[in-house]
Amino acid sequence: MSACSKDTNDGGRPVPVGGESGTTTSSTPSTAPSSEPPATTAPATTAKPTAPTAKQVIVQPGNFASNPAVQGLVTSYPLYFQALVTKDDTILKKQFPSFFYADVSQGIQDAKRNGWVMRPPGSVVVVGAKSTPDNTVAVQTCRSQTTQYWDPKTRNWTVVTPKGSPEVIEMIKTGIGWMPYRLATSKGVNCGSVRYPA
Repeated sequence: MSACSKDTNDGGRPVPVGGESGTTTSSTPSTAPSSEPPATTAPATTAKPTAPTAKQVIVQPGNFASNPAVQGLVTSYPLYFQALVTKDDTILKKQFPSFFYADVSQGIQDAKRNGWVMRPPGSVVVVGAKSTPDNTVAVQTCRSQTTQYWDPKTRNWTVVTPKGSPEVIEMIKTGIGWMPYRLATSKGVNCGSVRYPA
């Protein structure tokens, strides 16, 4: 799980106020201050400069970007993907509707038990959005092969999908906005001609 690395921004510990700094003080004054500015030196750095963190998953809304349900998916999918990568379904249990958690938690537990791994980056392309009679919006997506689990025992993808695999997520409007509600059948969603951004 390359997405679960330590924070590279960990620096050294600051010296506490009033703590020992390792220097001694003297009652005798030092040399008089000079009117010339001191020579400039490069600041000491204790941590490596960090590059901007790359996204774990790219969600491309395409022609459906103005749909509020799709906007909700774009916002919430990275957290869903994080749960898939880390194989930690508690992330979903705390922040997603219970129906969605129930739909996906078993798959996450299966991945954990079988040692399957998923490495970012991944790509999800929205290929459709349709209202349902249940007052939800079925957002049709295609997930790139890199968003599937890799089985180290068989050295193959758990779902062999060179063109990606369809996934339909029904979105529901909640008090905090549009959230994933449940997985729906992906019958009829064709991912054969989809181009993934990553």
